Amino acid sequence: MRGNSSWFFRYPASRIQRAEKVMRCIISSNIRVRYPERFHVDDDSIVDDFCYFSTIVEIGRGSHVANNCSVAGGPQRLFKLGDYSSLSAGVRIWCTSDDFRNDLALLLPTDMPPIGNEPIAGDVLLSNFTAVGSGSVVLPDNCIPEGTVIGAMSLVPPRSNFKPWSVYAGIPISYRGPRNRERIMLQVKQLDDYYKIYRR
Repeated sequence: MRGNSSWFFRYPASRIQRAEKVMRCIISSNIRVRYPERFHVDDDSIVDDFCYFSTIVEIGRGSHVANNCSVAGGPQRLFKLGDYSSLSAGVRIWCTSDDFRNDLALLLPTDMPPIGNEPIAGDVLLSNFTAVGSGSVVLPDNCIPEGTVIGAMSLVPPRSNFKPWSVYAGIPISYRGPRNRERIMLQVKQLDDYYKIYRR
């Protein structure tokens, strides 16, 4: 795990990957990280209480994972959240999911021989300036492009198609309109300028 927290973090120092520079981020002590050596949070980002992570995790600069989010899928899968992006409270990200139509939907014993199940699997990647609204579920193998957001209480099926700088919402999601790229990029510039002055 990389990143220094202003809150106490409970993982032992031997399991934390040390950064070469001091990182400015907040990681709650009340989260569970299955693979702390593969958990990276960049400057000025926050991971709030009661979150769960069981994948490789890369969280960019100035981003926020709100309380009660979960990111699951195993150590072979990557969850990436870009710069100036967010997961709102209660978001569920699945990088691996059982095939509910064709297979048992349960966690098999780790020492059990294969039983022929074929999970739906794939990394979930959110580019810069993206967001997922409260209570939404994102299923495996999705790449949400720059500037695109998902509305609250939405379902993102596996391998969904997206356009950059767009708004999607619903169960399942559908396109709802464009996002104001010009306005948002002006806000990004203000943040960048702020960090250049106050984060030297």
